[in-house]
Amino acid sequence: MRKTVLIALLLILLPAGSLSAQFATGGLGGGSSSSGSSSSSDSTYQSYTLKRYFSSLSHKDTMSIGWMLGGSVILPGTAQIYNGDYWKLPVIYGGIGGMLGGGFYYNSQFKKTGSDSDRMARNLFFIGAAAFYWGHLLDGAASYKSYRSHLPGRATIYSALLPGLGQIYNKEYWKLPIYYGGLAAAGYFWYYNDLQYKRFQENYRQATTPGGHYEGSLSVENLQYYRDYYRRYRDYSIVATVVVYLLQVIDADVFATMNEFDVNQNISMNVEPAVIEPLNYEFTTNYASVVPAGSAVGVQMKFKF
Repeated sequence: MRKTVLIALLLILLPAGSLSAQFATGGLGGGSSSSGSSSSSDSTYQSYTLKRYFSSLSHKDTMSIGWMLGGSVILPGTAQIYNGDYWKLPVIYGGIGGMLGGGFYYNSQFKKTGSDSDRMARNLFFIGAAAFYWGHLLDGAASYKSYRSHLPGRATIYSALLPGLGQIYNKEYWKLPIYYGGLAAAGYFWYYNDLQYKRFQENYRQATTPGGHYEGSLSVENLQYYRDYYRRYRDYSIVATVVVYLLQVIDADVFATMNEFDVNQNISMNVEPAVIEPLNYEFTTNYASVVPAGSAVGVQMKFKF
C-alpha cells in the first residue's frame, strides 16, 4: 500500500518540470504578450518573486496558470483565491481536513485492534483526502481565466492530473485509445510481474529458511532466477507506465501550442506580369547616352504556403 501511494505521488509530481515552461510567461491571464522578446521573457522569469505571487493572490498583479497551480500544490486553495472562487474554500478545506481526520482516527483504531474494517476505513478516508486535493487542482486549472482561447498550460495540467484530458481539451479524441491502451498494457504487466515476483520471493524465502515449509519442485537456484526475472520485468513495466504517462503530457502541451499556428492547407503559385522598379538609379545609367534607364517589364511569381 505504501509503495502504491508513493508511486502515485511521484506520478503527480513528475510533470512539475514540464510546467516550468509555463511559469516563465507573464501578462494578463497567464500568457506572455505576443510582442515580448525572449530577453523580456527571461527577465519576467527572473523577476517573479514570492512577493509578486502574493500580490497576484490579492489581485494587484497577474500570474500564469503554471505559477497558480504550482502555488496551489504547496498551499491548497490559493488557485481558487486567485480565480475569485472563495465559496469553494470551505468545501476544499473541509473535505481535505475531514478526510484526513477520519483517516488518522481509524489508523489509531487499526493499531489498537488490527481489524480489517478499521484498515479499510483508514484507507478510504486517506483516498478521499487525496481525491479532494486532486479535485481542487483540476478545478483551479479549469476555472483559470485567460485572454487566449486555447491555453497550452491548461492542456499540460489537464493531462498531468488526468491522462487523456489534455487530448480531449485539444479535441484530438483519436489519441485516447493509443494512450489509454498503452497505460492499460503497461499497468497490466506491472501488476502481473509484481504478482509473480512476490510469489517467487516468498517461495525463495521459505526454501532458504531453516525449517521452511517449501514443498515445490523448483530448486533454490531456479527460484532465485525467476524471482530476479519477474522483479526486473516489473521494473521495466513501471518505467513503461511512466514513459507513456509523460508522453501524453508532452503531447498535450506541444499540440496545444501548435493549435495557434496557421495550418491553412492552401498551397498555390501565382505567375503574373510586373513592372520592376530599379532599386537605385545610380547603378542603372546608360553610359553611352548618360541617360538614366527607366523601369523594366518582367514576370513575378508568388508562392503561398
